[in-house]
Amino acid sequence: MIGRIFVDGRWRDGAGETFQSIDPATGDAVWEGRSATEEDAADAVTAARRAFEDWSRRPRADRIDVVTRYKAALSARADDYARAISRETGKALWETRQELASMQGKIDISIRAYAERTGEREAATGFGRAVLRHKPHGVAAVLGPYNFPGHLPNGHIVPALLAGDTIVFKPSEETPMAGQLLVECLEEAGAPHGVVNLLQGAQPTGAALLDQKIDALLFTGSAGAGAYFRRKFADDPHVILALELGGNNPLIAWDGDPEAIASLVVQSSYVTTGQRCSCARRLIVRDGPDGDAILEAVAALSDRLLIGKWDSDPEPYMGPLVSSVAAERALNQATVHARGARVIRPFEPIEGPTGAWVRPGLFDMTLVENTPDEEIFAPLIQAWRVADFDDAVVRANDTRFGLSAGLISDDPALWEAFLDRSQAGVVNWNRPTTGAAGDMPFGGLGASGNHRPSAYYAADYCAYPVASFEADGVRSILGEMKGLRA
Repeated sequence: MIGRIFVDGRWRDGAGETFQSIDPATGDAVWEGRSATEEDAADAVTAARRAFEDWSRRPRADRIDVVTRYKAALSARADDYARAISRETGKALWETRQELASMQGKIDISIRAYAERTGEREAATGFGRAVLRHKPHGVAAVLGPYNFPGHLPNGHIVPALLAGDTIVFKPSEETPMAGQLLVECLEEAGAPHGVVNLLQGAQPTGAALLDQKIDALLFTGSAGAGAYFRRKFADDPHVILALELGGNNPLIAWDGDPEAIASLVVQSSYVTTGQRCSCARRLIVRDGPDGDAILEAVAALSDRLLIGKWDSDPEPYMGPLVSSVAAERALNQATVHARGARVIRPFEPIEGPTGAWVRPGLFDMTLVENTPDEEIFAPLIQAWRVADFDDAVVRANDTRFGLSAGLISDDPALWEAFLDRSQAGVVNWNRPTTGAAGDMPFGGLGASGNHRPSAYYAADYCAYPVASFEADGVRSILGEMKGLRA
């Protein structure tokens, strides 16, 4: 696919260097274009600023019409779009089809969320009325991730458009084609010129965008990048930061059938080749035969997982990591973590047409001291054995992150205790840690976010509340002013 940027309703080449996105399963180039420069970024923000005046003042029904037509465009192109995401990310086609379905479902959910969370209400007062309204912030920069390159930026863009914000979107440099297709669908839906703009490129393009005068940064990505953005905008309190970051997520597997537990653990840790921010990275089990049985069942199930190209028949459970660079980084991290660990299943490369293929790993970390508290964005489970449930909860909370956490147990009392003491934004019981829903909040604490959850709560950070106390005419208010003397 020939790549372009999209500024003020016009497709054009970026002014920067040429780059490609690569199918990590085969090494084939699937998209090629030129990156956006600082001048391109300035043009995009200027266009968005100019478009904001009209877009923000339109009736909400007009904005709903645009995103509804966008949903129709997504539906019409769903199969081709899913295949494009699979080619760029290596994800199995069954999973990218689910991603396109989630993108379409987000439209109706966002319309409901806007009305419920950031709509208008009015109440009579003793003198006039009190009115609550919400206003958009202005120009929102959206930086997208590569793991869900359609669904996750879509989850920022749709609520922002409904609120009346205008958008400058930079996808991950790993998945520019997915970003271009998203904007093509919005163009097809009739988004006015300048309301949605697209910049392509790597870190320098993102930096150029954030050096412009923006009003919001809506970001999904790493905790390190999120920490940098906090520092960058520390002296710009008018810039709304909505940071959806990673996690070193715990899953306590305490009691139950080992094979059933293993299915939940594998789905929590290995789905999407471990490339979900909500994947379980740390597995906590009871010391003794019960814990042994769980680890053995997880290892046995991992051996049966089908790993293959995104369009293989039969369908694979997982594919490669997004790139050979991502695989090398994860393998290097795992080498450090494995020092002193008991390797139940090695996390290792698989020979293939690219260096992005890896085999899922399982390490017993019980005797390892000072394990780095970091997210390894790959299919690796690190397990700890503990003496009792209190120790399990302490171990679960022993992290600077706080995105997701889970408990597997048949005991409701343990669930109530864990729910009360856990420190995460998504806490699941007998379900994978990756379980989430568009009509619920999604976000984390600590290094996992900044208390601005997305999904259903994205409406909250796309607009700000305005309280008004109003009367229809000027009249004497002397009776309302206690203690006033003539």
